[in-house]
Amino acid sequence: MRTFCLRVVLPLLGLLVSSSLCGAQNPAWNNLKQLSPGQQVRVVVSSKKSFKGQFQSTTDDAIIIRSKGADQTLSRSSVQKVSSRRAGHRGRHALIGAAIGAGAGLGTGAAIDNDCSPNSIVCTGNKGKAILTPVFGLLGAGIGALLPAGGWQEVYRAN
Repeated sequence: MRTFCLRVVLPLLGLLVSSSLCGAQNPAWNNLKQLSPGQQVRVVVSSKKSFKGQFQSTTDDAIIIRSKGADQTLSRSSVQKVSSRRAGHRGRHALIGAAIGAGAGLGTGAAIDNDCSPNSIVCTGNKGKAILTPVFGLLGAGIGALLPAGGWQEVYRAN
Protein backbone atom coordinates (compact mmCIF):
# COMPACT_ATOMS: atom_id res chain seq x y z
CA MET A 1 0.00 0.00 0.00
CA ARG A 2 2.83 2.35 0.82
CA THR A 3 4.51 1.89 -2.57
CA PHE A 4 1.18 2.48 -4.32
CA CYS A 5 0.89 5.74 -2.44
CA LEU A 6 4.42 6.78 -3.35
CA ARG A 7 4.12 5.77 -7.01
CA VAL A 8 0.61 6.95 -7.84
CA VAL A 9 -0.83 9.35 -5.32
CA LEU A 10 2.15 11.63 -4.79
CA PRO A 11 2.77 12.28 -8.53
CA LEU A 12 -0.94 12.97 -9.00
CA LEU A 13 -0.90 15.35 -6.07
CA GLY A 14 2.19 17.10 -7.50
CA LEU A 15 0.52 17.42 -10.89
CA LEU A 16 -2.59 18.86 -9.29
CA VAL A 17 -0.64 21.43 -7.27
CA SER A 18 1.59 22.48 -10.19
CA SER A 19 -1.37 22.94 -12.55
CA SER A 20 -3.19 25.07 -10.00
CA LEU A 21 -0.08 27.21 -9.49
CA CYS A 22 0.34 27.72 -13.24
CA GLY A 23 -3.26 28.81 -13.56
CA ALA A 24 -2.91 31.14 -10.60
CA GLN A 25 -0.47 33.51 -12.32
CA ASN A 26 -3.24 36.00 -12.95
CA PRO A 27 -6.53 34.36 -13.83
CA ALA A 28 -8.32 37.70 -13.74
CA TRP A 29 -6.86 38.64 -17.15
CA ASN A 30 -9.07 35.89 -18.59
CA ASN A 31 -12.09 37.85 -17.33
CA LEU A 32 -11.47 40.30 -20.17
CA LYS A 33 -12.63 37.60 -22.58
CA GLN A 34 -16.19 38.05 -21.27
CA LEU A 35 -16.27 41.63 -22.60
CA SER A 36 -17.95 42.11 -25.96
CA PRO A 37 -16.60 44.38 -28.71
CA GLY A 38 -18.04 47.88 -28.44
CA GLN A 39 -18.66 47.62 -24.69
CA GLN A 40 -17.73 50.77 -22.75
CA VAL A 41 -14.57 50.24 -20.63
CA ARG A 42 -12.20 52.27 -18.47
CA VAL A 43 -8.54 51.19 -18.30
CA VAL A 44 -6.08 52.50 -15.71
CA VAL A 45 -2.41 52.03 -16.54
CA SER A 46 0.62 52.03 -14.23
CA SER A 47 1.22 55.75 -14.70
CA LYS A 48 -2.25 56.22 -13.12
CA LYS A 49 -3.48 57.56 -16.45
CA SER A 50 -7.02 56.49 -17.32
CA PHE A 51 -8.41 55.64 -20.76
CA LYS A 52 -12.13 55.45 -21.52
CA GLY A 53 -13.34 53.89 -24.71
CA GLN A 54 -14.93 50.94 -26.44
CA PHE A 55 -13.46 47.49 -25.95
CA GLN A 56 -12.16 46.00 -29.21
CA SER A 57 -10.27 42.82 -28.30
CA THR A 58 -7.77 41.24 -25.96
CA THR A 59 -4.76 38.96 -26.33
CA ASP A 60 -2.56 37.26 -23.76
CA ASP A 61 -0.27 40.33 -23.82
CA ALA A 62 -2.51 43.36 -24.45
CA ILE A 63 -5.95 44.95 -24.52
CA ILE A 64 -7.13 47.01 -27.49
CA ILE A 65 -9.66 49.80 -26.98
CA ARG A 66 -11.02 52.50 -29.28
CA SER A 67 -10.63 55.88 -27.61
CA LYS A 68 -11.19 59.23 -29.33
CA GLY A 69 -11.65 57.58 -32.72
CA ALA A 70 -8.38 55.62 -32.72
CA ASP A 71 -7.45 52.14 -31.54
CA GLN A 72 -5.03 52.02 -28.62
CA THR A 73 -3.10 48.93 -27.64
CA LEU A 74 -2.25 48.83 -23.95
CA SER A 75 0.24 46.20 -22.83
CA ARG A 76 -0.77 43.80 -20.09
CA SER A 77 2.25 44.74 -17.99
CA SER A 78 1.15 48.39 -17.84
CA VAL A 79 -2.56 47.75 -17.19
CA GLN A 80 -3.48 48.11 -13.52
CA LYS A 81 -7.27 47.94 -13.69
CA VAL A 82 -10.04 47.41 -16.25
CA SER A 83 -13.67 48.29 -15.49
CA SER A 84 -16.75 47.88 -17.66
CA ARG A 85 -19.87 50.02 -17.73
CA ARG A 86 -22.91 48.33 -16.20
CA ALA A 87 -26.35 48.81 -17.65
CA GLY A 88 -28.60 51.23 -15.80
CA HIS A 89 -31.87 50.24 -14.16
CA ARG A 90 -33.74 53.55 -14.03
CA GLY A 91 -36.87 52.04 -15.58
CA ARG A 92 -36.95 49.23 -13.03
CA HIS A 93 -36.34 51.69 -10.20
CA ALA A 94 -39.18 53.90 -11.48
CA LEU A 95 -41.59 50.94 -11.61
CA ILE A 96 -40.69 49.83 -8.10
CA GLY A 97 -41.07 53.41 -6.84
CA ALA A 98 -44.45 53.71 -8.58
CA ALA A 99 -45.68 50.49 -6.97
CA ILE A 100 -44.53 51.57 -3.51
CA GLY A 101 -45.99 55.05 -3.96
CA ALA A 102 -49.31 53.72 -5.24
CA GLY A 103 -49.53 51.33 -2.29
CA ALA A 104 -48.81 54.14 0.15
CA GLY A 105 -51.36 56.37 -1.59
CA LEU A 106 -53.99 53.65 -1.49
CA GLY A 107 -53.38 53.04 2.22
CA THR A 108 -53.45 56.75 3.06
CA GLY A 109 -56.55 57.29 0.92
CA ALA A 110 -58.31 54.34 2.58
CA ALA A 111 -57.50 55.75 6.01
CA ILE A 112 -58.91 59.15 5.01
CA ASP A 113 -61.99 57.62 3.39
CA ASN A 114 -62.60 55.40 6.41
CA ASP A 115 -62.86 58.42 8.69
CA CYS A 116 -66.33 59.20 7.35
CA SER A 117 -69.14 59.49 9.87
CA PRO A 118 -72.75 60.31 9.03
CA ASN A 119 -72.42 63.74 10.65
CA SER A 120 -69.13 64.58 8.95
CA ILE A 121 -69.05 67.52 6.57
CA VAL A 122 -65.77 66.40 4.98
CA CYS A 123 -66.92 62.92 3.94
CA THR A 124 -65.19 62.18 0.66
CA GLY A 125 -66.51 58.73 -0.30
CA ASN A 126 -63.70 57.10 -2.27
CA LYS A 127 -62.04 60.33 -3.37
CA GLY A 128 -59.08 59.88 -1.02
CA LYS A 129 -58.11 56.56 -2.65
CA ALA A 130 -58.93 57.84 -6.14
CA ILE A 131 -56.76 60.94 -5.77
CA LEU A 132 -53.88 59.84 -3.53
CA THR A 133 -53.12 56.51 -5.25
CA PRO A 134 -52.01 57.99 -8.61
CA VAL A 135 -50.43 61.08 -7.00
CA PHE A 136 -48.28 59.02 -4.65
CA GLY A 137 -47.56 56.57 -7.51
CA LEU A 138 -46.21 59.39 -9.68
CA LEU A 139 -44.13 60.72 -6.78
CA GLY A 140 -42.70 57.24 -6.17
CA ALA A 141 -41.89 56.79 -9.86
CA GLY A 142 -40.07 60.13 -9.89
CA ILE A 143 -38.04 59.27 -6.81
CA GLY A 144 -37.23 55.81 -8.22
CA ALA A 145 -36.03 57.29 -11.51
CA LEU A 146 -33.70 59.64 -9.63
CA LEU A 147 -31.93 56.80 -7.80
CA PRO A 148 -28.38 56.07 -9.02
CA ALA A 149 -28.22 53.47 -11.78
CA GLY A 150 -25.43 51.82 -13.73
CA GLY A 151 -21.84 52.52 -12.75
CA TRP A 152 -18.54 50.75 -13.30
CA GLN A 153 -17.81 47.11 -12.50
CA GLU A 154 -14.21 45.99 -12.07
CA VAL A 155 -13.26 43.19 -14.47
CA TYR A 156 -9.49 43.00 -13.93
CA ARG A 157 -7.01 44.23 -11.33
CA ALA A 158 -3.27 43.59 -11.48
CA ASN A 159 -1.65 41.96 -8.47
